[in-house]
Amino acid sequence: MYTNSKKVGLISGPLAFILILFFFQPEGLNPRANAVLASTAWIAIWWITEAIPIAVTALLPIILFPLTGGLGLSETTASFGHKYVFLYIGGFIIAIAIQKWNLHKRIALNIINLIGTNVVNIILGFMMATAFMSMWISNTATAVMMLPIAIAIVTQLKDDPNTIEKENLIFGKALMLGIAYSASIGGLSTLIGTPPNLVLAGVVEETFGYEITFAQWFKFGFPISSVLLFICWKYLTSFAFKFKQKKFPGGREEISKQLKALGQISYEEKLVGLVFGLTALAWVSRSFLLQSIIPSIDDTIIAMIGAVIIFLIPTKNKERRLINWEEAVKLPWGILLLFGGGMALAAGFKDSGLALWIGSQMTLLDGISLFLLVIILITAVNFLTEITSNLATTAMLLPILYPMAITIDVHPFILMVSATVAATCAFMLPVATPPNAVVFGSGYLRIPDMVRVGVWMNIVSIIILTLFVFFLLPILWDFDPLVFIIPE
Repeated sequence: MYTNSKKVGLISGPLAFILILFFFQPEGLNPRANAVLASTAWIAIWWITEAIPIAVTALLPIILFPLTGGLGLSETTASFGHKYVFLYIGGFIIAIAIQKWNLHKRIALNIINLIGTNVVNIILGFMMATAFMSMWISNTATAVMMLPIAIAIVTQLKDDPNTIEKENLIFGKALMLGIAYSASIGGLSTLIGTPPNLVLAGVVEETFGYEITFAQWFKFGFPISSVLLFICWKYLTSFAFKFKQKKFPGGREEISKQLKALGQISYEEKLVGLVFGLTALAWVSRSFLLQSIIPSIDDTIIAMIGAVIIFLIPTKNKERRLINWEEAVKLPWGILLLFGGGMALAAGFKDSGLALWIGSQMTLLDGISLFLLVIILITAVNFLTEITSNLATTAMLLPILYPMAITIDVHPFILMVSATVAATCAFMLPVATPPNAVVFGSGYLRIPDMVRVGVWMNIVSIIILTLFVFFLLPILWDFDPLVFIIPE
């Protein structure tokens, strides 16, 4: 169904393209750069308004760039085969195998079971399990997997005659928001945890030839994720919601019941877990261990090795493999196309000279405090992604932020990482992130509930992200924020 905003976007996208292409000719903007700018305006408007599915919009560079002379067809389509697209494919195939054999559910239930039956601790258990799973599996899939477990727990509380009136509703709201928030927060930890992280890595490599490794991102992402997760838990259980009933009647029994239903860990689960564990270990140790043995090894190669092995290992009865192609094709192809579209924009900005032109227009920002600039950028992206796709937002912004950083004499990592992590931390609206939409569909939450609680999480995340990016990122990645020298 077409809403008014979609109808406006549908018309204004091509209109903006025509106006910029034929009537916008500022000094210093060459025809190729103008063509890329016009195309980007069309793409951005359709992404923001979702006039058509955002993955379909991501295909527009293949049409617009060659026809307008902005970027050749071969160069544009090559972006859709970027190595990080295949890193995501490999990681997701392993994730599909984990889900197929219910290993993710077993991991989650065991984490929750370890925490205890206190209401506050149960929420912590769910949040830790969700965050851990979302480091490796898509945030959406993690939220979908955790939701029925959470509903079973809330139902258990509701049905217990000793439960204080309406306590199950308060607990249900806190638990649902805890799952949604921790799915997004957990994704910050790893390079494959949330798509914006990979877009950043791709744009950085495309723009100035520097590789952000899995281990390098983890060094920065995991501490942020851990701090945000703890603060989020304390906020939800001590400030946002007040629990009259501290002890959960029958909580551990419900978890034990679900664990029992899974049965003993299967042969297939063990093998999938082994492949998953070795792949993760290889990603983490690649830069300081594996590369000294195999110099050409890469995170994408590791992901592909893991994916191929999953296809090779037979099940216990030898009748089939751990995963087959029919299951593997359930990959989120839309996200892969969005990656490609983002990489194509980055290539267009760089090759056409548009990036340099935009950078030259940013002189007004010269002289502004870098700390203030980081706050403004994180805040703007944080609230922008409440109504737009976080992946589309990063794909639009990152190619612009690089030349902007160069113009005002700051290291691009500061601005680019700021926008990337901020895009993942949107907590107010159901449309902000897929996990928010998943838990909203549970029926326990209303939009006012999400806005009331989420606005403070947004503010907290803005503060935490600003401090980490400004103070910790340069130390962990060994660069001077005010000097652009690519770290070794």
